[in-house]
Amino acid sequence: MRVFSVVFLIGVCLVQTRAAVDGLAMGAMLLGAGALLVVLALRWAWPRTRQSEALVRGALLVVIAAATGAAWSAWRAELRLADALRGELEGVDLVVRGHVASLPQAVDQGWRFVLETDGETAGVPRRLLLSWRQERDAPPSTGPLPAPQPGEAWSFVVRLRRPHGFVNPGGFDYEAWLLERGIRATGYVRKYATRRDGPPATAMQAVHRLRALLRDRMLAVLPGDGQGGLLVALAVGDQGGISASTWEVFRRTGVGHLVSISGLHVALVGLFCGAAVSLLWRRLPGFALRLPAQKAAAAAGLGGATVYALLAGLGIPVLRAWLMLVVAAAVLFSGRAVAPSRTLAVALLVVLVIDPWAVLAAGFWLSFGAVAIILATLGGRVRARSGWRAAVRVQLAISVALIPLLLAQFQSFPLLSPVANLVAIPIVSFVITPLVLLSLPWPSAWLLLPADTAASLMMVVLERLAAVDGALWEQAAPPPWLLGAGLAAVAVLLLPRATPGRLAAPALLAGLLAWQPARPPEGGFQAQVLDVGQGLAVHVQTRRHDLMFDAGPPYGSEADAGSRVILPYLRAAGVERLDTLVLSHDDADHTGGAASLVAGTVVTSILAGQPVATASRLGRAGTASGEDPGDDHGVRTSDETGAPAPRHCATAGTWEWDGVRFEMLHPQDEASAGDAALAGADAEQAGRGHDNETSCVLRVSAAAGALLLTGDIGVATERALLARLPAGALESTVVVSAHHGSRSSSSAAFIDATRALHVVHSAGYRNAFGHPHPQVWARWADAGARNWRTDVQGAIGLVFPAAAEGEVSLSAARERAPRYWHGR
Repeated sequence: MRVFSVVFLIGVCLVQTRAAVDGLAMGAMLLGAGALLVVLALRWAWPRTRQSEALVRGALLVVIAAATGAAWSAWRAELRLADALRGELEGVDLVVRGHVASLPQAVDQGWRFVLETDGETAGVPRRLLLSWRQERDAPPSTGPLPAPQPGEAWSFVVRLRRPHGFVNPGGFDYEAWLLERGIRATGYVRKYATRRDGPPATAMQAVHRLRALLRDRMLAVLPGDGQGGLLVALAVGDQGGISASTWEVFRRTGVGHLVSISGLHVALVGLFCGAAVSLLWRRLPGFALRLPAQKAAAAAGLGGATVYALLAGLGIPVLRAWLMLVVAAAVLFSGRAVAPSRTLAVALLVVLVIDPWAVLAAGFWLSFGAVAIILATLGGRVRARSGWRAAVRVQLAISVALIPLLLAQFQSFPLLSPVANLVAIPIVSFVITPLVLLSLPWPSAWLLLPADTAASLMMVVLERLAAVDGALWEQAAPPPWLLGAGLAAVAVLLLPRATPGRLAAPALLAGLLAWQPARPPEGGFQAQVLDVGQGLAVHVQTRRHDLMFDAGPPYGSEADAGSRVILPYLRAAGVERLDTLVLSHDDADHTGGAASLVAGTVVTSILAGQPVATASRLGRAGTASGEDPGDDHGVRTSDETGAPAPRHCATAGTWEWDGVRFEMLHPQDEASAGDAALAGADAEQAGRGHDNETSCVLRVSAAAGALLLTGDIGVATERALLARLPAGALESTVVVSAHHGSRSSSSAAFIDATRALHVVHSAGYRNAFGHPHPQVWARWADAGARNWRTDVQGAIGLVFPAAAEGEVSLSAARERAPRYWHGR
């Protein structure tokens, strides 16, 4: 069973890395059948010995498991992809009717929720993720939108689109997340909504309604400035009330698993229920004679865990933990002595059969990995430790053994995780969670306020640990071969002390921690035009320096491109600091992520087209003046947080990093550009215009070619550049189109002057402006440039070799690692 489950897992993983699954299920079955025939033929050809029989049985097991895993996951994928939004329905007004099938989450002046449709509109998927926000021109007397409740029937006029997310190196795959949850279209409420009478359509919708009721009652009792969000998360699995700063504390201390309902919480509830029934059962001899107390406790524990899993919403992580508990209970009821590793293998197989997309989630690998580590740590020992010594040993083993997986998934791991967990696990497990669960039948201040106090005290300790310098180890994502070596080292470390070669394992782990990705050679550079939606963010890297040109847009009031895209990308790329951040102008789609970026990484210098407005956006009081961005040792004016004061782009001039030349082509004069920027900002606030013409224009050149970054300049600035600069000064191999490909830019004369071979348009998927404009696309194509676009192709990577005869290469993230769910 253990071999079958592991090979079945490999078959599932192979499918989830494919670019297409059409016909893959049948192909896997035919391939498996062919391999099976080959194995059987070899069996008849070879002499029958004990060794050959064992070899043939092993080969048959591997073939069947791999083919079954691949065929099953491919067939499930084909079924889910078939529930798609019909192409002609994308972006048009539709009337949909259905029931709210999740806990609605409060967003900017509105709500976000899952709607399960009634199936009345052909071509509309079964499950939709909808946003419902107050209309911008709604009068103040309109009031807030009504809160949709789970299980309620509604009619909406919506606009839908197929699942689409950003695709960046080291980034979160939003499309895979939607696919795993069966959400096959997203959209927003367009015009009106009507609440209809009727009960919940499914049992889970009724459960969600109960969860919403419990959440509201708990929040009504808890103080507004306490840890209500954390307690609600432990009770009903709703994490929407936990702030971003609290999540950052959890990330830096490694205790996030304690507030995300998972195996620990489900097992704790099962343990409490089972222990209570066992205590009672043993005092009732008549019951104990009919059913052993151990089995009665297992049944009660499973029942309690099932109720808790339902209250938590039975999401993917909870379902995974509950299935593992079901398998363990089934093994106990069977009366057979089954090794814990076999139980874990069965649980793995059951999870993969029910949810073949589980392998796409980091929680799958971390949860099964943690259980395997616990079994390896406590099992197979002549003298097994118990009590607090065993707890400490297990926590240390998990903290060390999960390092390779944490680096691969999150490019970081908390160094103080053992200390933080030794503090937090007892408080959450034996104080907060029991009080919260006891309060669920009727939320009471007598139970919830002590839980809130305990949670507040725990957060004080965790915040102090998170504030320690170096609390979080961060480095680039390791390559697959090094990840494999790290996992092998961990496996060897978990073996008994006398195992040969065990002392070599720390050396492998040290190599994993010391690895850094290769940087461009001297005289060359590489760039990444990130997929940030309707905005711009470009990372330029030389041998020893890093520059970010613009910081992307905001995504609502609590998220932006800085926190969601740029910082994860920089961590995955191993970039620990930015030598220069250029904010071309103060439009939100270029500076929306700047504050998060400056707060999340070290920024040595900031150049801005509108430094006064940029300083205000970053929460600063002033600006700095004349300093060479290529000088790493200059004196900088900075605020109490250490963030540098923005300087005007006009002061930058020309500088060189590692044999690569940087030229700030526009604005030319600081004083006139500053006046224009302020006038543009005033005009924009008055609704009379924009500040695009003040955008910084940066040209980066090496021996093999040049990159031109144009911000949002329009035709007027393009004409000024052509008139002022000498012939050839704008020539560039690659141009990032001005204003996302708007027809207000990219004039024919400017295009001809660049002599570009490639043009990259950074734009949002199905954006309201129609960027890049078809005329601009055709204009660049007619000039001989190849068009690239981030909304369709994901992040665009550029490599400029150091040698003059080298060829500049471009690649798209969606083409480098295509997946069958992308664009589907």
